[in-house]
Amino acid sequence: MKVSTSFLFFFGVFVLEMSIVHANHENFQNCSKSQLAGIGVVVEQSTRVGREQTIAMEMAIHDTCKITKSACSCPILHFKDTQGSPTRSVYEVMDLMDHKQVHAIIGTISPQEATLVAEFDKATKNIPIISLTPTSTSLLPLSISSFVQMSHDITTHMQCIASIIGHFNWKKVTPIYEDHGTFSSNHGFLIHLSDALQLVGSTIESHFTFPPLNSLTNPSIFIEEKLTKLKMNGNRVFILLQSSLSSCILLFEKAKKLGMMEQGYVWIISDDISSLLDSVDQSVILSMQGVVGFKTNFEDTPDSFRDFKLQFRRKFRTKYPNEEYSNPSIYAARAYDATWAVVKSIQVSSGLSSSGLLEGILQTKFSGVSGDISFKDGKLAQIPTFTIINIIGRSYREIDIWSPSFGFKKHNHGSEEGNLDLIYWPGGTQKIPTGRVWGIEGRPLKIGVPAKGAFNQFVKVSYNPYKNETYVTGFSIEVFEAAVKQLPYSLSYIYIPYNGSYDEMVAEVYNKTLDAAVGDTEIMADRYEYAEFSQPYMDSGLVRVVPKKSNSMKEGFIFLYAFTAKMWIILLAMTIGTVSIVWFNEHVHGNEDFEASSFLECISRMLWFAIAVLSLAHREVIKNNMSRLVLSTWFCVNVIVAACFTATLSSIMTVSTLQQPLDRLTNNDIVGCNGNSFIVRYLVNVLHYRPENIRNINSIDDYPEAFKKGEITVAFFVNPHASVFLAKYCHNYEKIGPTYKLGGFGFVFQKGSTLVEDISEAVLKLTQNGEINNLNENMLRSFSNCSILTQESNGPQGTLGPKPFTGLFMISGSISALVFFTTLGRLVVERQNSVWNWTQSNLIVRRIGNWLMLLLPRIRLIEIGPNVEMTHNQATA
Repeated sequence: MKVSTSFLFFFGVFVLEMSIVHANHENFQNCSKSQLAGIGVVVEQSTRVGREQTIAMEMAIHDTCKITKSACSCPILHFKDTQGSPTRSVYEVMDLMDHKQVHAIIGTISPQEATLVAEFDKATKNIPIISLTPTSTSLLPLSISSFVQMSHDITTHMQCIASIIGHFNWKKVTPIYEDHGTFSSNHGFLIHLSDALQLVGSTIESHFTFPPLNSLTNPSIFIEEKLTKLKMNGNRVFILLQSSLSSCILLFEKAKKLGMMEQGYVWIISDDISSLLDSVDQSVILSMQGVVGFKTNFEDTPDSFRDFKLQFRRKFRTKYPNEEYSNPSIYAARAYDATWAVVKSIQVSSGLSSSGLLEGILQTKFSGVSGDISFKDGKLAQIPTFTIINIIGRSYREIDIWSPSFGFKKHNHGSEEGNLDLIYWPGGTQKIPTGRVWGIEGRPLKIGVPAKGAFNQFVKVSYNPYKNETYVTGFSIEVFEAAVKQLPYSLSYIYIPYNGSYDEMVAEVYNKTLDAAVGDTEIMADRYEYAEFSQPYMDSGLVRVVPKKSNSMKEGFIFLYAFTAKMWIILLAMTIGTVSIVWFNEHVHGNEDFEASSFLECISRMLWFAIAVLSLAHREVIKNNMSRLVLSTWFCVNVIVAACFTATLSSIMTVSTLQQPLDRLTNNDIVGCNGNSFIVRYLVNVLHYRPENIRNINSIDDYPEAFKKGEITVAFFVNPHASVFLAKYCHNYEKIGPTYKLGGFGFVFQKGSTLVEDISEAVLKLTQNGEINNLNENMLRSFSNCSILTQESNGPQGTLGPKPFTGLFMISGSISALVFFTTLGRLVVERQNSVWNWTQSNLIVRRIGNWLMLLLPRIRLIEIGPNVEMTHNQATA
């Protein structure tokens, strides 16, 4: 009974619909051609998007026909298939305008295509063209005012992509898009993407374009070859900017096959792909694991959308029974609303011109199935919002909401960790990819290092024949490796020792034999023609180094330069103090040789004693042992200080004999420098030295010998090298004259290498946190020739300070202090004893005796008793 009732119900509905269709058909036949309005539809009907749009437009016409009372006011849809070709799209639009006499055209039409149509047919350029494809109205000439965009401006899509890139601080990206030829708007998309990326500190490194698959003989091989080239680059952030669904599927299948869906890679898909993910097979989803995308967010809960969805599913399943997924996407909803807006405008502006119809469309305001519909500046006025999705498992999950008005929703609610930080990336990890690797797959970067540098403190290449290993060390290597640790990605590299000159090494980087060069390489203008340099990690300048020049004042009082002023003062104070203590001690003990009739005589005799005692020529006899202890310690101190004084004075006088006046240095002097560097070229071209007067010095240790033999009179160094030379040969040489400013030491990279920017930023960080300065100080501190004499000295270079003798001074001073306080105590006790009387002494002794008798009762005090009694009798007498 129930079955028959249901059958009768659906049969009745079917008969009713057929009668309505038959009645409408008869009414259409009764309408004149002038009364019937035509709407042209230009879509790619073989694609999923085209199928959804076709059904949605038919539904919109059906729904408006049910509302209107007159069948003559119900427009007719004229469908044209673009077959994915922009050229065919232009042809079909012009055909609809010329032969079908349509009032408006709806479809996937770009601004370039609309412009071309208007150029070919000036009379029809005012016919409204409603585009269902997101594009940029800035690409449209001002003379074409009939173009209406039933979507948001593409710039908001680019801003969403840039926000994702900026959130993860990726510096370089690679856009990928399907290029449809001359009329494609993809180049305009790249411009908008580049502008949006600049605001977040990122740039486009390269881009990959491919034609529609139906235009390729073997699409699979073509896509695989293109992706293989991308894999060889260092960038790992790919953006699928625009693509058909079939091209997208093939692209990710090949990416997975090539290992480009593994850990470290980043894939971002745009709205046109994300909105269709619900309609693809599970095999496609499994090849896109970890992909991040965004899709237009619209309300799917209102009753109007539910009714639309119900009818759409029924019609879609009926027309395409092989399609597994029948839910409508944003494309179907937008096509439905666009058709509704055009039909309503045609009905309201019946009999009006094309410009009147266009004005009616632009003034349309209603609540559609895709949201509130109104237009501003030729595009949807509603501010868009996008849902950020992450493909994981058998489907995708919604991560966050983004809008140009508020950014990411999760981060605007005070959360320290947004949902974007919980994304599962390719490879199944939540660790944020660095977005970059360096070196070709399986091959690290080849970094050249100078193997024959004159200063191996910066780069030293050593070989271990037993292990067959080459070691590269030095200050420049330490700075580079510290900079690499600052990079947000791993950098694989090997050092290649280079035996040529620095200019030849830079040329090898230019020829791409080497990927980079690390060492004490000076940044020069002529070298910039072949390579790029990082931020200087050390300031530099060309300086002259000569043996120290003595002056007449110093020669006349050269002995004073053996000790610092502080050392001389301490020696004088220690001498006067020691002699004073000896004099005081002997005087207290009654030595007649240390007495004087007046204070002035006492001072003069003390000073003479201080001088005479150093040569053992004093006439006073030392009788007290404590005085002898003070003098013996002071003699030891004087012997050691005198020996150091002699050595230091000899060194100063020896160096003085090797020095020459500076005013004799001219361009005709014989100069020495590292012939393997740029200095020779600089001396000849800039300072105008004759080439025959320039001597090539191969090592830092060869310079002193060349100075001694008179082979050179002056040496030219870059400032960091001069610091090393002066640190090793601390007393003998000095820098003179002006410093010729240079570019500094930097690392060399190939032209256009993005590693330059990253290493430069890392070098700046090392400079600011003081790590480079610490490495430089450690290098200079490693020289032992001057460690005690220079580092411990408080005075001018080459003189001795008091620090090396601190221990001796403390020992001598301690003994002198002990003797002084002992003598002073004796003097005080003696003066107090002279005041005491015998009675007080007797009482003290008796009290001590009584205390001992109480403490030791068993001890017989045979000797103490009579003595005490006798003392007592004497005291009472």
